[in-house]
Amino acid sequence: MEQFNITGMSCAACSRRVEKAVGSLDGVTECSVNLLTNSMTVWGNTDDAEIIKAVEKAGYGARKKGEEIKEKDEAFTDRQTQMLLKRLIMSVGFLIVLMYFSMGHMMWKWPLPKFFENNHIAIGLMELILAAVVMIINNKFFISGFKALKNRAPNMDTLVSLGSGAAFIYSVIALFAMTDAQLRGDITAVMDWSHEFYFESAAMILALITVGKMLEAFSKGKTTNAIKGLIELSPKTAIIIKDGKEEEIEISKLNVGDIFVVKPGMKIPVDGVILRGSSTVDESALTGESVPSDKAQGDKVYSATVNKSGYIECCAQRVGDDTTLSQIIKMVSDATSQKAPIAKVADKVSGFFVPAVIIVALITIAIWLIAGQTIGFSLARGISVLVISCPCALGLATPVAIMVGSGKGARNGILFKMASSLETVGKTQICVLDKTGTITKGAPEVTDIIPCDNISESELISIAYAIEKQSEHPLSYAIVNYVKDTQIKEVTDFKNYPGNGLMAIVDGKEAVAGKYDFVKEYCEIEAAFKDRAMALSEVGKTPLYFGYDKKLLGIIAVWDVIKEDSKDAISEIKNMGIRVIMLTGDNERTAMAIGKIAGVDEVIANVMPKDKERVIRQLKEKGNVTMVGDGINDAPSLVSADTGIAIGKGADIAIDAADVVLMKSSLKDVSGAIRLGRKTLKNIYENLFWAFIYNAIGIPLAAGVFINIFGWELNPMFAAAAMSLSSFCVVTNALRLNFFDVHNAKRDKKIKIKLKKGKKKEMEILLKIEGMMCPHCEARVKKSLEEKEGVSEAVVSHEKGEARVKCVDSVTYDELKAIVEDAGYKVLA
Repeated sequence: MEQFNITGMSCAACSRRVEKAVGSLDGVTECSVNLLTNSMTVWGNTDDAEIIKAVEKAGYGARKKGEEIKEKDEAFTDRQTQMLLKRLIMSVGFLIVLMYFSMGHMMWKWPLPKFFENNHIAIGLMELILAAVVMIINNKFFISGFKALKNRAPNMDTLVSLGSGAAFIYSVIALFAMTDAQLRGDITAVMDWSHEFYFESAAMILALITVGKMLEAFSKGKTTNAIKGLIELSPKTAIIIKDGKEEEIEISKLNVGDIFVVKPGMKIPVDGVILRGSSTVDESALTGESVPSDKAQGDKVYSATVNKSGYIECCAQRVGDDTTLSQIIKMVSDATSQKAPIAKVADKVSGFFVPAVIIVALITIAIWLIAGQTIGFSLARGISVLVISCPCALGLATPVAIMVGSGKGARNGILFKMASSLETVGKTQICVLDKTGTITKGAPEVTDIIPCDNISESELISIAYAIEKQSEHPLSYAIVNYVKDTQIKEVTDFKNYPGNGLMAIVDGKEAVAGKYDFVKEYCEIEAAFKDRAMALSEVGKTPLYFGYDKKLLGIIAVWDVIKEDSKDAISEIKNMGIRVIMLTGDNERTAMAIGKIAGVDEVIANVMPKDKERVIRQLKEKGNVTMVGDGINDAPSLVSADTGIAIGKGADIAIDAADVVLMKSSLKDVSGAIRLGRKTLKNIYENLFWAFIYNAIGIPLAAGVFINIFGWELNPMFAAAAMSLSSFCVVTNALRLNFFDVHNAKRDKKIKIKLKKGKKKEMEILLKIEGMMCPHCEARVKKSLEEKEGVSEAVVSHEKGEARVKCVDSVTYDELKAIVEDAGYKVLA
């Protein structure tokens, strides 16, 4: 992906032209141009020089982003606003004099110098000169407009320049006709031609459009305040320790491995780790969390956060563009430089909008001339059509809302990586939550230690510690942290079976740990122990079986505590009308217990890491799916979901795979992200509605459709004023998102979401079962299987030792096997 700055664009037709020119190049897979930020994002393998050449050939300028040390893009500075203000002041100065001569004297008989009294030709010449000066001041409209017309890509400037130019040229013709009438001594004709002057309209159109452009540029600047605010957070200098002395340097000169100090009240310059000292750090700039975080030796600190109390020495780990703050800025910037899917509607319209308006204007003039109206009247109607049409409003409707929404999210610790993420998360119908680290804290604790008969608790703990110490699984950490200190045994041939358990050689003998299904393959497990494990599962605990030298040592149960805000967050999501599903690899009993406490609508348990993505794909057949996770095993699911949301403290792979990142690692921000997505989507719909309705009403009004019906006639000057305000209104409407409270659940609307039934393929699974002795056993197995969602029928025979299960393809063999064995029987195949 490469990004470029584009110059010379004035409306949606321009951005469409650039996209078409670059998108047609060989090697370009996708091109997105953002009118708001005057930027272009290109995906593919095309040479940068070829891309720039294509943009220039289309009539615009381009340069690669980052080529200059300091970016001076018009969208991020006040330069454009200041330039437009200067043009406006100069235009208004000459326009006031022009209006005095035209309307002031001609309509209200305001006095003029004696030379001009009854000298209509002199007045006309003065109006011509003043109008010409205003047109020269605003020559950019004409240069851009006719250049675009020459390139067969007319834009908004083309409409303005054609309207103003036509009014000026017709007025010049009227002035020459007046001189002819003067020579002939036809005073009546002289007076008639003096009323055909449109010099003030030619100048007023340009001045009013400049007003609109200035307001639009000012509003655009407001929409980028979030990014500018993030950039300003970064400190400019850092204090490093060099040769035992403190030295202040520019932050750009700070390198990885440098030792820097942060005194109370100072901002932390880059990401690093504390080597000496302790403090409390205000991380609200990055996470939105108002409560300061306690930091001690070994803890990580991040750029732009504030050291509130103690003196700390840190080692720089990530500097420059690699810091967390820089990555956040890049994320927000990338999101706003891309287009949401909904923007494609406006893009298609803007592609033919300007040519269509020019044709409508010509038809309008022709119809009024055929109807017997004067050239002046007919031309006024055509000019009104040209200047009231506003492709800008269409082009800005989506990007301004996306930029403000992304910025609002960033300030609340919700980072949207792409523009499409804001749209898709707002359409969420099903929210799938991972359990460990998402609903729960992800840091389980040991709650029960149950050794077998003739096995001491210390022996069970010793073997458990030896094998679990080799693993990085959260459940392993719980046991290791509980034991903390024990005699180290020799461990070799360690193997990890994801989703099942662990195996190793401990002191020369085979040791296993994990789920019942896994451990029972290596040692016999008595029914009494299985019952105790079930009892633990029913209250949400996870029982881990341990075997050593072909014997069962016992069970250690761990409990992953639910986060304080998870229950409330899930309740908020459900109150929005969204179905909440917990997806986990835990056994069904443990998962159901956690799900019941958390308050989810559905629990899908016993899902292997590799099968999670398949479950998401199946759920997508029913509706728009948002997946929330934090682990490496969640990455495929995050990619597969319509929207992937990663917990900020989760694995880097999960964060990279997600569309949205929650910096505070709180489920409350899931409902906040959905809420913001819905509000942004609503704002986009409002903007597009007003942009379309403005043109749908304005163009017929300007063309004179309502003159004979209601007597409504639109002067070209009022048409220009309406156009100048249309884009300003669209941008201002988007700015209202800045006042939206993403965490206020009081106004949540429970949208009635109708989920699709999805495409379910029927199949039959044959289970070979051991242990069924009578019809009662058959009935028990049949009832257990048919209670499973997705199972339509289970035909069970104790004589044949089998069960034929008719179910949908989303039901797996492992799930059915677990159900039968939970009922007390053994599945052989």
